Amino acid sequence: MTSTSPDLTLRPSSGAGEYPALVEIWRSAVRATHDFLAAEDFARIESLLADAYFPAVTLTVAERAGAPVGFSGVAEGNLEMLFVADSARGSGVGSALLAHAVAEQGVTRVDVNEQNASAGGFYRSRGFVQVGRSELDGDGRPYPILHLAL
Repeated sequence: MTSTSPDLTLRPSSGAGEYPALVEIWRSAVRATHDFLAAEDFARIESLLADAYFPAVTLTVAERAGAPVGFSGVAEGNLEMLFVADSARGSGVGSALLAHAVAEQGVTRVDVNEQNASAGGFYRSRGFVQVGRSELDGDGRPYPILHLAL
């Protein structure tokens, strides 16, 4: 367990039992930041989180007062996901998760939706630079991806 501030704690995910809470955080975050995402793509991605996406990464959960408020997922030096509940946005949760991923999990790369300008700015302000761009996302959907690296 890593304490990053008096009120924020980072810890490894406790497993599938907490996936519903993480899906709820994802839903809140994506609704607040991904207005470009078509409803059918939102539903498809959400349906794959617990069974396919979460098990494929090392999940770190950010908690306040014992309740999850954000999470990140890392695989092979890539930050595959970082989501913060809309109610906790701007309170340092994302920064703490990113700092942990870089310092403790060796993250040097992240892909971000080009249409999510706030996320792009977040990563750039923390030292990431664009090293590539793909016209389609990893599932072949028409959501351009910016490839960023430290």
